[in-house]
Order: sequence, then C-alpha cells, then structure tokens
Amino acid sequence: MTGLAGGLPTPERRAELVEEVAREILLHGMAGPAVHFLQASMPDGSLPGSAMLFFDPVLRRLFGGEDSPAREILADEIGIEQLIDRLEELDELTSWDA
Repeated sequence: MTGLAGGLPTPERRAELVEEVAREILLHGMAGPAVHFLQASMPDGSLPGSAMLFFDPVLRRLFGGEDSPAREILADEIGIEQLIDRLEELDELTSWDA
C-alpha cells in the first residue's frame, strides 16, 4: 500500500519497511557493508538506480521474488536515510565490546 502519488509509501508503511529490511540485513551480517554502500551512493543523487542494480540479486535472495520490501525503500530517498539510521542503531545495539 502506498500513500502518495508516484508510489511513495506512507510514513507508517515506510517505518514498517525500514524495520523489516534493516533487521533482515542485520540478520545476514551485512549492516556495515549496506550502510557504507548507501552512504557512498547518496551524494550523486542517483542512489535509487544504483542501489537497485547493486542490491537486486541480494534482495531477491534475502526477500524472495520480484516484489521485496527493500525495493520500495530503495526507491524512496527518505526511506534510504531512515534505513541507514536504523541499520546504524541496530548495529550499535548488537555490537560486542572487545
């Protein structure tokens, strides 16, 4: 379900998607690489296209099928920023002090 014209998710849907995608990435131990990739791709303004090309095989494997929750987030700049923030939060919560 989307809330705005152009297919952007509602804030509630975006929050659900961010949480689902972030936890799946964390479960697979990919929080660090995902955050670095997302941050490195942001300045050029072409993140959604770049991210989809890079993550497509990974998204299909993690979430299955063509319509993954991550696809919706990676097509939404606000969702990408929230995903980065949530990945950093979760990674910090689950990090071990050595």
